[in-house]
Amino acid sequence: MLLFLSISTKSQGSVLIGYWHNWNDSNAPYILLDQVDSRYNVVCVAFAEPVSPSDMTMHFTPDVVSQTTFIAQVQSLQSQGKKVLISIGGANASISLNNNANRDAFINSMTSILNTFQFDGIDIDIEHGNSILASGTITNPTSVDCINLIYAINQIKTNYFIANNRQMMLTFAPETAYVQGGMSAYGGIWGGYLPLIHAFRNDLNYIHVQLYNSGSMYGIDGNIYFQGTADFILAMSEAVIHGFNTNGGYFQGLPADKVVVGLPACPGAAGGGFISTAVVQSAVKYLKGTGPKPGSYTLFQTGGYANIAGMMTWSINWDKVTTCNPSPYEYAQNYQILFGTPTNISNESTVSEYKLYQNYPNPFNPKTSISYEIPESGFVRIIIYDAIGREIEALVNEHRLAGSYIIDWNASQHPSGTYFCRMKINNFIDVKRILLVK
Repeated sequence: MLLFLSISTKSQGSVLIGYWHNWNDSNAPYILLDQVDSRYNVVCVAFAEPVSPSDMTMHFTPDVVSQTTFIAQVQSLQSQGKKVLISIGGANASISLNNNANRDAFINSMTSILNTFQFDGIDIDIEHGNSILASGTITNPTSVDCINLIYAINQIKTNYFIANNRQMMLTFAPETAYVQGGMSAYGGIWGGYLPLIHAFRNDLNYIHVQLYNSGSMYGIDGNIYFQGTADFILAMSEAVIHGFNTNGGYFQGLPADKVVVGLPACPGAAGGGFISTAVVQSAVKYLKGTGPKPGSYTLFQTGGYANIAGMMTWSINWDKVTTCNPSPYEYAQNYQILFGTPTNISNESTVSEYKLYQNYPNPFNPKTSISYEIPESGFVRIIIYDAIGREIEALVNEHRLAGSYIIDWNASQHPSGTYFCRMKINNFIDVKRILLVK
């Protein structure tokens, strides 16, 4: 029986992503989840955390309201076309999947949290732990923790689809050192998220690097930029889109419609990096190609990126208070000025005319037959990847006419384990898990 893993998704419209506190803070008080400002169309619930530094069983318990009430509030937002994610980690948690027991505890507990609270997916906001430390290369990490985290996210996605018959939404919220910091060094925290981003570039809905609480960072032009400026927004955002060299290999950039500008909602929300609404507007307009250059950074792509995905903030709670900004929800208002009224978010494939391919037998040893059908001629690519996203073998990479096809994959030269078969026909992408057992 073939287990479906994912379809690469393309969300419609722009996003305003906000983190929601699952606790009461006198400086940024608790907000009932279903009373969040309507302009936030992706809400990241903070946080799921491990029960201890040595036990990666994840837990999440709603504060203030009961579990039943909280689930009803999640459903209320979803009925309005919004997405509610559970964010993993945060500033206080350390995630280290250094053995199979911790890896499996992480998988099973996160699967349970997703199913219990009916979240739309997960946000990876891991800020501490060996799982996000760079090792090996971007395309071939060697750390057991990193390899296990990649495996775990893939398995959680599979479990989610089996339970819900729909795709799990996936977002990343790394700090700058873990992404753009890879330009100055590669190892440890420097570039630590790059193998994760590479492994999930086809599955990732959005990445919103935290452009705050950051030291100075190199841009792809070789100059150094500082947080709290328009130049920092521009240099850091374009680096993720354009890509850059590291000592761990070249990081291939992501499409602009997956890249979100992440900033604090007000001065009190972060230790540093707050940028006034006027400066944010000047930077985002230039980034989108609708305004003049606001500082010294010149975009490599003339005309900017009209399809930049949107904005993220820490946090919705901080955005609401008037003790930090002159008016409530000033960040959400600025987003609306720049991107217009938020639309409903879809993480489902918009392509329905292609029949999902199948392979049989599965599990197999050593050969399986892969069948697929295309309604019109197009360029077909079918690639086999291993469990951590490394390309193993290209089965098809050519233009084919409309029709039904069957190809065989003989894996006798590969070890037993889990592999992924990625099929791309024109703009349709489908990824399935296939099992080789010896």
